[in-house]
Amino acid sequence: MQHPPHTTFPEHDQLAAWRPRLAALAADAAGDDGAHDASHLERVRRNAEAILADYPQADRLVVLAACYLHDLVNLPKNDPRRAAASRLSAELARRLLAERGFPADKLDAVAHAIEAHSFSAAIPAATLEARIVQDADRLDGLGAVGLARMFYIAGRMGSGLAHPADPLGRARDFDDKAYALDHIPVKLARLPGMMQTAAGRALAERRLAWLEAFRDTFAAEWSGAPGDA
Repeated sequence: MQHPPHTTFPEHDQLAAWRPRLAALAADAAGDDGAHDASHLERVRRNAEAILADYPQADRLVVLAACYLHDLVNLPKNDPRRAAASRLSAELARRLLAERGFPADKLDAVAHAIEAHSFSAAIPAATLEARIVQDADRLDGLGAVGLARMFYIAGRMGSGLAHPADPLGRARDFDDKAYALDHIPVKLARLPGMMQTAAGRALAERRLAWLEAFRDTFAAEWSGAPGDA
């Protein structure tokens, strides 16, 4: 399929022109994972826009494209190829964008932001745009929505809700593959300290505080604490 050559727009017009095209590209690639669906992509975009308010020098089109296309290849959390998903997404995004006339001088930046967003890939975010996208995606793993996504993913993986006798892991090693609740201390509690923007860190700390309060309440009810039985 032939696509019209890229035309240069002022930034606002360029963003308005590309946003529906990027959303459509992402929708075409979406699978049946409700934790990484179109709603997730829109939340990541909104998180990025909140962070961008502090970074007017960032390339907003690069951030927008990476937010929409970062999960083009979405492998299950327990898939042995999981760490390669962001690299595969970056390669596919580069090809699809080039075919559609996306600015060629921005393709490297979009691909890097996509590849570096992944927690499991452990690739350092070398650009401001990559740092913003990484923070925006990780924010969606925290707070009430992050909690819902955590249990949804655990259900798809066949994990239990929590350890039957020690939900807070006071006398055992954590295992978030076996118990969903363990994912909070194993991974989610680490995210605020890994945030690379001040705005992302502040939001992450508030959302983690909510998650940790939930974890304590859950454990009390799970264990039949007085007043909760």
